[in-house]
Amino acid sequence: MIKAGIIGGTGYTGGELLRLLAIHPEVEVTAVSSRKEKGKKIHEIHPYLRGFYDTEFVEPKIEIFSECDVVFTAVPHGEAMRYVPDLYESGIRVIDLSADYRLSKERYEEVYGKKHEAYIGAVYGLTELHRKEIGRARLVANPGCYPTGAILAAAPLAELEIVERVVFDSKSGISGAGAAPTEFTHYPNLHEAIVPYKITAHRHYHEMEQELKKFQEDIRISFTPQVFPGSRGILTNAHVFLRGELDEGELRKIYGEFYRDCYFIRFQEGVRLSYVRGSNFVDISIHRGDDRAVIISAIDNLVKGASGQAVQNMNLMFGLDEMTGLDFPPLFP
Repeated sequence: MIKAGIIGGTGYTGGELLRLLAIHPEVEVTAVSSRKEKGKKIHEIHPYLRGFYDTEFVEPKIEIFSECDVVFTAVPHGEAMRYVPDLYESGIRVIDLSADYRLSKERYEEVYGKKHEAYIGAVYGLTELHRKEIGRARLVANPGCYPTGAILAAAPLAELEIVERVVFDSKSGISGAGAAPTEFTHYPNLHEAIVPYKITAHRHYHEMEQELKKFQEDIRISFTPQVFPGSRGILTNAHVFLRGELDEGELRKIYGEFYRDCYFIRFQEGVRLSYVRGSNFVDISIHRGDDRAVIISAIDNLVKGASGQAVQNMNLMFGLDEMTGLDFPPLFP
């Protein structure tokens, strides 16, 4: 059995990791940390997990996690770098769900406005694009939720270097903002509303640029996020302005070939967030207009956009089928 630890187990991503790992046939969760909730049972913080765990939250001390084979760091940006280097040096494989290792050191410091105290080069954990590298990695930087849906929507066309410009219009459920309530996520402020925010300056843009420019250096990218009053999911409309003429049938062929070995990529005539809720699937629909292609992707931001993709990456790191523990249908309706 793989012995797994979670540093930061009380938030949405930590809770989702615990949910997914509870049914994983090859994993035993041996340590879960929380400074604030140390000593409390996991089910006291996550009541839906009663009956699956009888363990208590512990201090996030490296020695407590020393017997783990893999540790997930599900802590805020800027916190992961406090733990990752010691874990890494101890030979423990690490999957970081924060932003601390997704970008280059220079780009991270520019974008997040803080000095990176312990930079290590990591594999960017967008599984469908970096499967081989993830399988050999000791440190994987799990992607942001918005970049997961956006990059997967555009990568097949960027690989052919035929994208003039792509405009990502993304809508996320409230859980993407984290468990701590804010004025922005307060129910009366979001009820019956869709709220754009960080309209031209969201941090996740830099992950999209980093990954898509690996395919096509001159690609131009725009991104605007919005929040809707639902708990889960990200729907991304990728408006792709192309070089040359491709009809819808040709586009479908390109996407089918690019993702031919990707179990979690599904093609639909139309997508809905309810079709992927609670699952690790990415649903994609492909449309051709007169002036652009519109590629729509739907993910559950807490699963494929965070904890599910982290488990998918763990599977590859330990030589398992990437579907292990994740091969279950979405929750519908």
